[in-house]
Amino acid sequence: MRLMIFGGTTEGRVLAQRLAEAGAQVTVSVATDMGAEELADIPGLTVLTGRRDAVAMQALLQDFDLCIDATHPYAAEASANIRAACTAAGIPLRRAARPASTAADAAFTAENTAEAADFLTGQEGNILLTTGAKELPAFAALDKTRLFARVLPTHEGISACEALGIPHRNIIAMQGPFGTALNCAIIEQYRIAWLVTKDGGRAGGFAEKLEAARRTGTKVVLIRRPADAGEDPEQLLQELLAALADQNPERRTTQ
Repeated sequence: MRLMIFGGTTEGRVLAQRLAEAGAQVTVSVATDMGAEELADIPGLTVLTGRRDAVAMQALLQDFDLCIDATHPYAAEASANIRAACTAAGIPLRRAARPASTAADAAFTAENTAEAADFLTGQEGNILLTTGAKELPAFAALDKTRLFARVLPTHEGISACEALGIPHRNIIAMQGPFGTALNCAIIEQYRIAWLVTKDGGRAGGFAEKLEAARRTGTKVVLIRRPADAGEDPEQLLQELLAALADQNPERRTTQ
């Protein structure tokens, strides 16, 4: 079975590793060098790096039996491009959707980052942005001295902060997910009044963000998830492992 997996998420890495171990020919397409770095220790994978539109994705898919969209729950544009590419290429598509969190206490829930920024314009206090570097431009109208951006420690992430005019002392370049204690420490260090976050689920450390906000009395602005009719990643993995075992009986194990 020849599989193309889009996404450098935790779910994508687990799917890639387990399916490659089971005998599939797995290619993983990730957007960034950091995504490729996370896959470097997994044997048997072909890793492609770089952002692609639907046309480029279609060209990649010609030699595959199945495509898996394991991109981030908020990567709506990427998922739309993957769907279009699979339709055009005639390749079956499965969507591995990270389960949403069951508890999401928030002072304000926004449909998107622009709505969150509009709301925060009328609020006082420092703001911790944990929504990713690509979302930073939505907050351009806010006082930059109030903004503290937690971004990946990459040139792209830091450059996005600089482009917005966020002071360097307000840039927190770290790779998560983060535990509750570290979230609390950051909130207290920078006297954060508002935490802006997406529902990244368990893999994204969402529960730890909420708990840190509760402990420190920080108000949460939650960006609502896009509608996603995907499948549970673990159930999808088990289905594909069973299919691979049927194709390769000699690789069956008792594990």
